[in-house]
Amino acid sequence: MNIAVYPGSFDPVTNGHLDIIRRAAKLYDRVIVAVLNNSAKTPLFSAAERVELIRRVTSDLPGVTAEAFDGLLVSFAKSKGAHVIIKGLRAVSDFEYEFQMALLNNKLCGDIETLFMVTSSHYSYISSSIIKEVASLGGSLDDLIPPGIVGDLLEKLGKGRT
Repeated sequence: MNIAVYPGSFDPVTNGHLDIIRRAAKLYDRVIVAVLNNSAKTPLFSAAERVELIRRVTSDLPGVTAEAFDGLLVSFAKSKGAHVIIKGLRAVSDFEYEFQMALLNNKLCGDIETLFMVTSSHYSYISSSIIKEVASLGGSLDDLIPPGIVGDLLEKLGKGRT
């Protein structure tokens, strides 16, 4: 089986993330969306909540699953039988950091490759941080996050459900 891991914080999952997930699902038999449980950060949603949101918005995609992990990404990928890590790039500024991480991951586990996928230009400006700011200030979330999770985000931010 051809398995890929798509890691990130996904706090919350955006349409840009979903774009990469959908495209990766066309290339691999199984795509594991790996939700980083990073104790150094304080996310809005818990890892379990982020996994649930991803599962909800990818339920129509056969072979796509979501799991939380902590520790080394390559260790997680290896434990799942994956040989590919998918990384989404929004802009050239993302590349330098992701390139460095790809080299480190390859050094740690030479059997795992990193595939860079450039996000569709329609979503290149979207980040989870920007989404949370727009939502907290009452801006429209249309075409920024999947409609099925807008209420979850607004509720977390104390803005009530719409």
